[in-house]
Amino acid sequence: MINIAMRSQGAIDSSSLPSINIVTYDVVQAQTLDSLNTRQERLRSQTSPNTSSSQLHPCPHDGSTGPRTHPDHPATSRQPLPPAPANPRPDAPAASGHVPSGSVSGQTHSDPAPMLLPILQHPVQKGQKIVLSSQTPLRTLKACLGWNTTNSQCDVDVSAFLLDGAGKVPGDDWFIFYGQTESPDHSTVFCQESSQDRESITIHLNQLNPSVKKIVFVLTIHEALEKKLHFGMLQDAYIRILNADSKEEAVSFKMTDYYTNVISMMIGEIYNHNGFWKFNAIGNGVAKDLSGLCELYGVQVSD
Repeated sequence: MINIAMRSQGAIDSSSLPSINIVTYDVVQAQTLDSLNTRQERLRSQTSPNTSSSQLHPCPHDGSTGPRTHPDHPATSRQPLPPAPANPRPDAPAASGHVPSGSVSGQTHSDPAPMLLPILQHPVQKGQKIVLSSQTPLRTLKACLGWNTTNSQCDVDVSAFLLDGAGKVPGDDWFIFYGQTESPDHSTVFCQESSQDRESITIHLNQLNPSVKKIVFVLTIHEALEKKLHFGMLQDAYIRILNADSKEEAVSFKMTDYYTNVISMMIGEIYNHNGFWKFNAIGNGVAKDLSGLCELYGVQVSD
């Protein structure tokens, strides 16, 4: 079972169960909702304005010399993501990802500039599937994701579900997100970027457990149910798959459909087909929060 540490300040009690769109199994009971709505406190009080997100989120397989963080360590909680105005300036600098001065609970601050999108070199359309490499064997992939928002309350999380042939996780620890940053076989690692992309997930294919046939990359809006947020408040959402060894882009997909009845988006996936890894540009979502997605893919959520 996995404990999803939430950042919510307001508790959801049993009386609000009908309004929560999650699949409820025996593991998730009304009494566990408090724990699902209590997230790790952000590091605002522990970091200076100049602390980079790469310092807060070391990536073990990306050359970091810092210690690996435990899933329950505060360093795995995400920093707030900069929203985008309706018409972002084309010359706006990329968001640095650090915590602005005075950015503590109960205080307000000016919203940082929106992030600039990287040049997508090999874009595909929604629903398109493509072989990532049919000649050179791939060893390491890097899924890089980014987005902008039109609502300052939208805080987006990236997660990856490592699935078997039946479309379920082999175990609860095969779900990678801000609170569980590495898979049991050390093949898949979550990292928050400090520039260019918001967040990334690195996959070492030669270390990947043979039972894993597919990896789904998901964007979820934090506290969307409480704050009535939805994907209609996002823009510029993309995923790009890089060959981590050559640093070259293999494929990219920029979303075009932003649904007002969706709070979690399966933006894309990689899957093994006849010995070759392929990418599928999904771009479809569900009205489920992160815990709801866990239940969908077979992750049992505990208190």
